[in-house]
Amino acid sequence: MSEHSVENNRIILAGAGNLATCLGVALVRAGVTPVAVWSRSEASASALAEKLGCPYSTEITMLPDADIVITAVSDDALPHVAKQLTERYSNALLAHTAGSVTMDIWAEAGARRYGVFYPMQTFSKNKEVDFSHVGIFIEACAETVYPALEQLASKVSPMVYRATSRQRGYLHIAAVYACNFANAMYSMAHDILEKEGLPFEVMLPLIDETAAKLHHLSPEEAQTGPARRGDETIMRKQLAMLDGTKSEIYALVSSYIAEKAKNNKQL
Repeated sequence: MSEHSVENNRIILAGAGNLATCLGVALVRAGVTPVAVWSRSEASASALAEKLGCPYSTEITMLPDADIVITAVSDDALPHVAKQLTERYSNALLAHTAGSVTMDIWAEAGARRYGVFYPMQTFSKNKEVDFSHVGIFIEACAETVYPALEQLASKVSPMVYRATSRQRGYLHIAAVYACNFANAMYSMAHDILEKEGLPFEVMLPLIDETAAKLHHLSPEEAQTGPARRGDETIMRKQLAMLDGTKSEIYALVSSYIAEKAKNNKQL
């Protein structure tokens, strides 16, 4: 296999979920069509294969030969799938897309050439993602393996970075805060508004403006609200309007914001 001719490499996508779907579409748009898709689910595999214009299989042993295998399956399934792929592709470059799984999972499976290909973004099958704005974080078992991963990543994104398994683990934690936890906050806001007969759509301009500010300001500089101002009267009133988990989260996050503001003033 040539390390420097991505266009000629035979690529297989192992997985047919949200990430695999969006990555597959991005690869095809970049002129790199996978030679096959694998998934344990025939419905998912066939749907993605049809979208990408390539064959599919639900049996790893029946997949065609490949130079690079990009694995996008759940973290729980990865050890078993990694073992199967290593047995099938002893000479291929094997890479997973997980944020919080170390690269060593491939060594434990007996792989010879392996790495990580982690696009940091939230993905949904039915919403195409512009990969030109997606950071892809790669790691390789050896310096000689990096070029293949870097060239493949650069086909779909100009934002390609090297990151160790430890760095990627913290990157994933940060993403959980910035994306998953933020979305959970949106969900709570939705529940509060729905209970009072108000549409969640009224929050969208506020959400958009808050996110837009972060392109120009640090999170600390963009922070506003009663906790940032130290407005105890408003916070006590709002706490009294909440109950259960929402009340606990309000108090905890407000405490964090207030302490952060206090520390910043002391600098």
